[in-house]
Amino acid sequence: MDPTEERRHAKRQNDYINMLGFVADSEYGIPRRCPCDGRITVEEEIERLTKRVEEAEQVMLGTSNLSKQIKTLEEQVKTLSEQVDYLTVQVATLEKVSFD
Repeated sequence: MDPTEERRHAKRQNDYINMLGFVADSEYGIPRRCPCDGRITVEEEIERLTKRVEEAEQVMLGTSNLSKQIKTLEEQVKTLSEQVDYLTVQVATLEKVSFD
């Protein structure tokens, strides 16, 4: 037999044995290689990471809205505090007038 032909035959035989090994391994758990000798991508991992990126984007958008809401609430608290101070003065004045 020709040495080149022997190498081709050995390579084909090795590929076939590897394919059988990949198929046998896939029967006992998560396959790491495809019988066609290609890599298997884990789509669930990609989907999970995509979902995490989307959630992070939502959090980032919510952060800017949250800071606007905090500023608005601080302004409202300041206004209400001023009103409470004014009403406290009025109550004190009315108490002086009514009890005198």
